[in-house]
Amino acid sequence: MSAHHDDLQQILGYHGAIDDRHEVDVLGADLLVVPFWTPEFCSTVVRAAEAVGTFELQPDDPVPGHELSLAAISPRLFEHVERDLGVRIWPQLQTVWPYVDYHGLRDVFVIRYAIGQQEHLRIHHDVAQLSASVKLNAGYDGAVLEFPRQGCTNESLAVGELLVWPSLVTHPHQTTQLLDGVKYALTVWFELPSF
Repeated sequence: MSAHHDDLQQILGYHGAIDDRHEVDVLGADLLVVPFWTPEFCSTVVRAAEAVGTFELQPDDPVPGHELSLAAISPRLFEHVERDLGVRIWPQLQTVWPYVDYHGLRDVFVIRYAIGQQEHLRIHHDVAQLSASVKLNAGYDGAVLEFPRQGCTNESLAVGELLVWPSLVTHPHQTTQLLDGVKYALTVWFELPSF
């Protein structure tokens, strides 16, 4: 079986994706870490994103990044992720934040940092109920997700771990300068409740 065929089966079937440990760790003030994807599945998502190959800067985005929506890679992958986050991950988050309800996803995308392209991301807030990030690879220097107000970074996290935080007001964040290599990360924006 070819690697391309195997990657396609993994992406469409969400095979080998789930890191099924059930642990919620606290990285800092309202910064939670939950096991999410296996490192092997993270590598598969990176290969799929590169195969699609349309990491584009969004000119209308106030915090532009070289991003590719999971829905552009595969609508089925987006659906798997939306269901997985709602069914498996959200109840774990509710052990710490009991009054948040799941309303689906606003967006999920792969962001790529590369020398001469996107090398950092300025400090900002997200417009979402909660935000999350997953390191999809290792082997790069710099490009650290940093929360200056909380005095925390994602440097200690392993590939595949989901870092979750409140999106608005309290958790401005940025990505420091990439120094070497190429970094891939998954960004998740959980939908705001409709009132």
